[in-house]
Order: sequence, then structure tokens, then C-alpha cells
Amino acid sequence: MAQILTSPLSTHKAPFLKDNRQCSLSDLDVDMFLKISNYEDTVRQLDIYYGIVKRQLLRHQSCITGLFPQISSDKVVGSVRESIYCAAAIWSLYQAYRRIDDDRGKSYELGQSAIKCMRGILECWIKQSSRIELFKRNQCNLFALHCKFHLVTGDEIFPDTDYHHLQIDVVSLYLIFLVQMISSGLQIIYTQDEVAFVQNLVYYVERAYRTPDFGIWERGSRYNDGTPEIHASSIGMAKSALEAINGCNLFGEKGASWSVIYVDIDAHNRNRSIFETMLPRESSSKSVDAALLPTISFPAFATHEENLYNETKANIIRRLQGNYGFKRFGRDGYKTVLEESHRRYYKQGQIKEFDNIECEWPLFYIFMIIDGVFKTLPEQVEEYQNLLKLRLHKDVNGDPVIPMYYFVPEENIEVEKAQPGSALRMSSIEGSGQKSTGEAENGTLYLWNQAMFVIAQLLTAGLLHINELDPIRRYLPSYNRPRRAGRYSAFQGTHTDLVVQIVLIAESMRLQAMMATYGIQTQTPHEVEPVQIWSSTQLVKVYEQLGVNKKLDLRGRPARPVGSLGTSKVYRVCGMTVLCYPLIFEVSEFYLYRDMALLIDDIKTELQFVGRYWRLSGRPTVCLLIREEHMRDPQFKQMLDLFAMLKKGYCDGTKVRIGRLQNLISSSCIEHLDFMDTMDTDLSLTQFRQLEHDYIGYQSLTDVPRALSYSEELKEYSKYMKEPLCNILDEIRNTDGLYAKCQLYGILLKREGIDYKCNGLTVGDHLRGLYQQAGGLRYWMAIRYCSSMLHHTVDSISPFITGVLVNGKQITVGVVGQEETVFDKPMTPAEIQSVMYSTIQPHDIIQAVLQQEVLLYCGRLIGTNPEMFKGILKIRVGWVLEAVKLYVQMFGKNPKPIENYSPYEVRRFLMKVLTIKDWAVTQNLSILGRRKIEGCLCRVPANFYNQVWEVLVRCPFGITVNGRDLAQKPTLFNMTRSELTFALLVESILNHIPLPEYRQLVVELLTIVSTILLRNPELKFQKQLDLNKLVEDAFIMYCKDQNIDKSKDMTPLFSAHFTITTGYLARAVVNDVLIGGCFSTALNVQDSVEADEMCKIT
Repeated sequence: MAQILTSPLSTHKAPFLKDNRQCSLSDLDVDMFLKISNYEDTVRQLDIYYGIVKRQLLRHQSCITGLFPQISSDKVVGSVRESIYCAAAIWSLYQAYRRIDDDRGKSYELGQSAIKCMRGILECWIKQSSRIELFKRNQCNLFALHCKFHLVTGDEIFPDTDYHHLQIDVVSLYLIFLVQMISSGLQIIYTQDEVAFVQNLVYYVERAYRTPDFGIWERGSRYNDGTPEIHASSIGMAKSALEAINGCNLFGEKGASWSVIYVDIDAHNRNRSIFETMLPRESSSKSVDAALLPTISFPAFATHEENLYNETKANIIRRLQGNYGFKRFGRDGYKTVLEESHRRYYKQGQIKEFDNIECEWPLFYIFMIIDGVFKTLPEQVEEYQNLLKLRLHKDVNGDPVIPMYYFVPEENIEVEKAQPGSALRMSSIEGSGQKSTGEAENGTLYLWNQAMFVIAQLLTAGLLHINELDPIRRYLPSYNRPRRAGRYSAFQGTHTDLVVQIVLIAESMRLQAMMATYGIQTQTPHEVEPVQIWSSTQLVKVYEQLGVNKKLDLRGRPARPVGSLGTSKVYRVCGMTVLCYPLIFEVSEFYLYRDMALLIDDIKTELQFVGRYWRLSGRPTVCLLIREEHMRDPQFKQMLDLFAMLKKGYCDGTKVRIGRLQNLISSSCIEHLDFMDTMDTDLSLTQFRQLEHDYIGYQSLTDVPRALSYSEELKEYSKYMKEPLCNILDEIRNTDGLYAKCQLYGILLKREGIDYKCNGLTVGDHLRGLYQQAGGLRYWMAIRYCSSMLHHTVDSISPFITGVLVNGKQITVGVVGQEETVFDKPMTPAEIQSVMYSTIQPHDIIQAVLQQEVLLYCGRLIGTNPEMFKGILKIRVGWVLEAVKLYVQMFGKNPKPIENYSPYEVRRFLMKVLTIKDWAVTQNLSILGRRKIEGCLCRVPANFYNQVWEVLVRCPFGITVNGRDLAQKPTLFNMTRSELTFALLVESILNHIPLPEYRQLVVELLTIVSTILLRNPELKFQKQLDLNKLVEDAFIMYCKDQNIDKSKDMTPLFSAHFTITTGYLARAVVNDVLIGGCFSTALNVQDSVEADEMCKIT
């Protein structure tokens, strides 16, 4: 039996495999395509695999729950991840048997076993349905669905405090295989309750992009200290799951309209963009991880961007592949002999001990074999088959078994550390076919290995076609998948140039007539009837009914806003046809919507975004809403120019087509929300109302009443905080100034509370009235002041913060010189509001909203222009505003306080500050000005943090600046140069230098020190490297050469050209080296740091 079995591993199958794969993209019938010449041989081979599956997998399936353990000897703990892969292996053999006419009932048995497992997992999770509702509101470990259950009872087995259950990838993996199996004809979901539950599983994974979890290895960050982090593998799995299940009927071909699953296309897009931003990195602490293999290849196929796929795969192979398997990630201590298995977490700095002795896992050889089959790479298949053959063991039945991992025995540790890859490793007991002490059965198996091995063997032996293993064609890009006819949207978008359809809706006939005089044809809400125009908030109400189940106490979709892609579909709901206008046209409580120039910019961004990321069949249709208040804006002329540009068919490179809604519907993407037909709920849905006028008056822009420009003399009212109440009320009555009144009511609010009544109204009502009044006058200072006093928060700011974080940056908010709060993980809107008003408002009322604006702009810009943030590791919003103020002082005509500029102007200034290198020379920016702005941003050159690492290696006594020390030990031993942690440590030390220009000069100084040490490898510093002293020495020399009286003001040095300061700083460094007598051989402290493990920050 063993001889017959190992034949599929032999290489003579490779040519057949190659011929087989050439046509894999064609739509030939699978049965015709895979005619096998020798029918009896096929049956014989399948029967061999049937025997293996029975002995190695089905034997360990729980009779009651259908779950599988991780290790075959475990009779208590069922593991969800291993169970899914075992079910997948059993199902793949079921698929292979379906080609056999008389299989003697084996096919049916295999199919039912896979169903039992998938239903067993579902039932375990349904018992925890109360957690899903809590998790939808707060994505944290305490509310996560469990990934381990009791094998027999299906009950919870490890409490949340004792185990890291939050693993988004497990739920996503389940959804992917659920769809694959249903598509192959298996009936897994039985009732409407189960359909509602699966819809809620979709909500569970939708926010993977902003949910730090413990990842595939169940440990969180690589330090194993109980900290979850954002993992690319989890986000990629979620992205794939959302694509797979969108529009899937869980009852298969016989299903009804209410058994269809819906996906928020915008949530999918956020997961996609953040996943692709993170690649090839796995997380902030893990620059590379083998967990990405099953994410970018089988079973998820999460990216079809060839460059990203190749770069990630090459990175994994180069950094993690060994002679016995792949390491999971660098410095992974799991199952090594040095790991203290009784300790749950590692001690600080302990992971350094595991350098180069990480266990190697043959599992990933199998993933590479399967990847090679899907990608038609016979050489790769052959290479990893040969590597795997060396690691195969046999059990007592002669069946092949694969050890769970290979470890470095204690006696070989020093050899392996000195020369990685040289020491002999030993296989784990698990999966080696050996009996462990006192064990009754034939050796323990690692079931994930055995399941993957069966799948790989079936593929390489030609017994299973890739289209049978992947019926929904995940391995193909969306535009190459077979078209799915039906009433529901599917990810099958066009690969070619997309046309974005635009409908212009005027709020009234009067506005429509006025627009017509300028050649802009619009429609009113009455004219598009019976199609209705809705606000997206109405669509949110409808979607809240999706997935509702009273028996399980599930409340449907959380009230999250519908994004740009979601509002670009045409909806059929309750017999109505509906088009929604995008969020940018919503009248929000936050003041940004009042800025016409910002709205024009947002419309362009919206159209580009939809054109770039649309992946559904049918064209996107964007509704642009024109309100009468837009006419009164001084910049309405620019909006007309925008419409004129759109009429020509292009918007900044995106193809657009303006037309009548009735003409565009046939080519639109139409989503049927059939679930509403089965609901017995009575929703009150309101459509957008047309304004009615007695006459159609304004015929041109000149007739429209203009918004007035407003200004007032600014006065300081803070002294009134200590004045008697009557004095404040008198001042309010006697003053006419808007900003003056805002400040006085603000003082009243702080002293007496928001509900204090004066002149018949509460303080809150007065502030809201002033907010509206200032809004009509576009008096931004007063608008921002009132907005802050009323604790307003920017809409949907969370995704933008997450976007910044996954680009490898962090954010801090706070007033310069005061305490800052760091955003280093995604936060909920409530948490963000709390931070803004507790950290900033006590020190600067207006900055509490101004910093939110800047945060929003940074989040948008980093998504579209990441190069603007190159070299900036931590976006300190307070300092960014300082940079903007400096720019306005230098280049503003009649500069005003920054808070009195419109949001559009603030954004324009921000973009100028971030792109300083593009215009510094042409606009004659002074050297001092440039240093000040760059210093505010704390922007550093490429590879700067690597250079600081090299300097620290040659400084046994560390580095000091402004009283802050960077010690050599334990820094070099606890960290690696590629870690964000090290770069963040250096950045925080630099941030303690109060003068931005001084800070920038210190950055230049460290670069110079690094260059000198690089060219003189024999040098090292024999005493602490004092950066302040080096700058002072350089300044003294500069003053002496320039005949300037030495003073404490170093501005002359800060103003000197870079070539001049480089010379003086280099002289100061060399003098310091000579005086210290530092000629010696440098110690190689970071002997185990990979030379090519470069920092990815900059």
C-alpha cells in the first residue's frame, strides 16, 4: 500500500500536470476535460485515499459535534481551524469521487461527514450568538466567538481570560469553505435562523481592517505578551470571505430570496485596500509571516495583484524557508526547547533567545505544492514535493504521516545560532508516527498536515481538478470568473476602463431652470419618478432589518453609514426603485459640509474612488445633489465649472457619463433587497423632498442673494471666567460680535452647564443658533468654536485613522507643549470623541475640532498619496498644525489666524506643508523655514532609523539628547532594526527636542555620524554620545569662522545651508572621536540581525 501511495509524489506526474493546467482557465466542462484513460486505476487510487481519510481523519471526528481535534490523541478539545481543513480534505475527496459512476456509497458518506463538521462548527457558534451582538458594537477579545470547543458536548472549554479566541481568520475561513461546499451541491444550511446567523457572521468579519486580533498562531504580537494587533492574514481572509459569500444563496440552487447573503461593498473595499497596503508585511511586529501563504494562495486567494503576490511569496520563501519546513515568523519560540511551556507569556526581551532556532513546519511545503498547481508552476510543485518526501514518516499502517514541526535539540542550539541551517533538527512526536508514552493508538497525528496532504496528493495525481477544489473560482481575478446570472450583485467587475454614470438632481424647479441657463441639464426628484432619491441614512434603516432574528436575539446590520460604493448601486426594495446620494451631500452636524470648495474637491475624489475600486457587475451610478444653498455660496461658479468638465466625459482621468436616470438604469448595477419582502416590520422610509416655489424666479447667478462676508474685531474674554454671572449676561446683551458671543456662551457653558437657561433658551440652544448663524456667514472661527463647545465629531473618522495606522504610521493628538494621546490601534468614534475633548479642549478649544479636520485630511491623503508622508513615522497633529501656521506666516497674503481659514484652505496648506520638497526651491523657501517645517513634521531621510541602529551598535554607553537616553542594552537585544518599536523609540526621543529646527539638525547630525562610522569600521565611541554637545561644538566653530559673537541663540547655524552645517557637524564628530581616544575594533553586538532586514518605515 505504501508503495502505491507514494507514487503520486513522484515527479513523473509533472508533465501531465503541466499539460493539464494549460487549459485551466477555459470554461470546458470539467468531466470532459478530465477524462482519465485508465478508469480502474483512478478508482484504485481514490480508494487508497479513501482508506487514508478514514484512518487519519474520519477516525478522529467527534460522533456528536462532528469536530476534529488539533492533535489526534486529544479527546477533549475540538479545534475549529483544524476542523475546517479536515472537512475541506474530506470534501475534496468527495468531489474527486463524484466522477466515478459506482463508488459504493463512498461519495455520499464523505459529503455527509463534511456537512456534519461544518454544521457542528455552526451549532457551537450559534450557542454563542449573544457574543456576536456584543462584538458588532465592540470588537474585543471578551466578545469573540471561540475557536476551541469541547469535542463531545460542543460547550465552551477555555474562558476568554485564559485563551486568545479572537481570530478573525477562523470565521472567514469557515465562510469561504461554506460557500465552496454549497456551490458544489452540499446542503449545509437548513433553516432561516441559520441564514440569519451566517449573515451576522458576515458582520462579524466586516470590520477585520480595524480589529486587532491574535491571528492564525493565536498569540497576537510576536512578543507573546498578550497584545493583539492588526494582521494582514486576518484582513486578507476576511476580504476573501466577503467576496465569496456576497450574493450567495445558502440553500443552493433551490434557495429562496430570503436565503441570500449580502455584503457591504465598502467594508470589503476597506479590507482590500488595507490588506494590500500592509503586504508584504504581516503586522507591525512581524515583517514576514508564513500565515500569509494560505491568505495570498489557496484557500483564500486574497490578492490578484501580481506584484503584491510575488513580493509577499518571495519574502516568505527568502526569510522563512528552511530544510525541514518553513518557520512561522522570526523569533517564534513556540515548541522550541528554550520555551518555558508553563509560562503563558514571554518575559521582556526573551524572544531574542529564539533567534535562528525557530521550529520549522512542513505544513507550508504542502501549501507551496498546492500553490504551484493553481499557478501552473510544475517546477515549484516538483521542488516542494521532493522537500516534503524527505520529511514523510510512516505509521503502523504504512500510511504517510507528516510531523507537526522540526525543532533544534538542546545540544545543537549554539551550532545553529552560529551557523543557521547547519544543525540537525528532530521531528516532533506529533505527526511522526511514533507512539508517545502510554498511548494506546498508533501514534499522534497533526490533523492540519494530514488534511492538506490529502488535498495536495489528489491535485498532483490528477484525481482532482482545481475547478473542483475551487468551484467559485477564487483563484481567478474577479473579471475572469464565469458570469453569475441573478438578482444579486457579485464581485465580477470589469478589468477595462470603467464608465461612472452620473445623475444630476436639482433640489427645486427654480434651481433646475437656473442651471439650464448655464447649459447644465438636471432632473428634479419629481422628474425621476417612479425612481425615488433617498438619503443613505434611509438605506441604513433598511439594512438594519437584514439578519434580524428574535429567537437568537440578533439585531441585524449595525447602523454603520453606507459608503461611496454602496450608494453607487440602484436598489429595488419593497417594489420601489431607489438611488441614494453619497454621504458627502448629507447635511451633517459637523461643519465641513458648509465649505463649497471642499465639496467640489470631494465630488472629484468620490468619482475617482468609485471609478478605481468598483468591482461589481454593472456600472456604478453616482447621484450628485445640487441644493439651493449651494447657489448662494461665493464659489458656486467653480461647481458649474466642474459640471461643465463632467459633461465632456472625464473627471481627472476617470471616464464619466452624465445622463437622465431613466436612460442609465439599464446599464447600472442593480441590487434587489428581497429580504424586505419577508419582513413583517413597518418601516417609515422618506425620500428626498423637492422644494416647491410659487414662481421659478432666479434665471441667472446674478439674481441669487449672496452669502455676506463677515469679520469682527477679536477680543479676549477669558477674564470673565472669574467675573460674577451678571457681568457675563450684561456683556452678552451689549455685544454684537458673533465670536464674542460664542466665547461668552462658552464661558457660561463651562461654569453653569449646557442646560443653563438665559433669555428663555438654554446655553446649548444659544450655541446651536450661533453655529447656524456663523455657518450661513462662513465665519469659520466662530463655527469651529461652537462646534467644539457642542462636542461635535467628524463623521466616519475611524476608517481614516485605521488607514494611517496600517501604513506603518502612528498618530498623536494634543496641543504642542501639553500632553499628547497616541492612536496606535483602531478606535471607535466614541473613544475618538472622548480623547479629542479630554486631551485638547482644556488647552485650546478650537484645536479640538481643527485637529479632527487635519486627522481626516491625513487619512484621506495617505490613501491616495502615501508618498506625501514618506519619512514621517508618527503624525503628531498638533505639530502638523504648527507647520501649517509657519507656512501661512511665510507665504500667506494678509495672514489670518489658522482657525479662520476655510476647511478647503486648511487642507490646501496641509498639502503644501507635506510636499515641501517639491516647491521649496521654486518658491524660495529659506533654509531655516524648511528646517522648521520639516522639524515640526519630524520627517527623516530614507533608512534613517537603520542608521541610528548602526550608530547605537558602536556606542556601548548609548546616545543622549535633551536629557533623554537611548541605551545600547537592552535596546539592541530586545529589538531588531526592522521593528516599528525601535523606530518609534528613536522618534519619541527626538520629539523631546522643543525647537523643530534644532530637532531637524539633530536628524542631520545622526546621519553624518552614521556615514563616518560606516566609512571607518574600526571606530566606536568610548563614552556616551552626547548630541547636544556635538551641536554646541559645531555652533562654536561656526561662530568663530564667521566672526559672530557666541550666544545661546543658534539661529545663525540653523539658517546655514546644508552643505555648511554638514561640514561643521562632521568636524564636531571627528573632534569628539579624537579627544575620546576612540580608535578600537567595534564589537559585533547585533551578530544575529539579518543584514537585509531593513526598516520599512521610510
